[in-house]
Amino acid sequence: MKQAITGYHKDEEEHWVAELNCGHFQHVRHNPPWTSRPWVITKEGRDDMLGLELKCKKCDEDAPRDTQ
Repeated sequence: MKQAITGYHKDEEEHWVAELNCGHFQHVRHNPPWTSRPWVITKEGRDDMLGLELKCKKCDEDAPRDTQ
């Protein structure tokens, strides 16, 4: 199920995590060549992607909401 990005925070290892409108969190790493998300590096890039829909596997699994 696709869910929109509503915000971000960093995890304990300083990796960016997207907060989705469903209440789940999803890492949004820029880790070439496996994952190319250069937009995550800057605040402007992250702000531009607010509202972007990501596939939420946790919703598909009917998982409870995440907590920080």
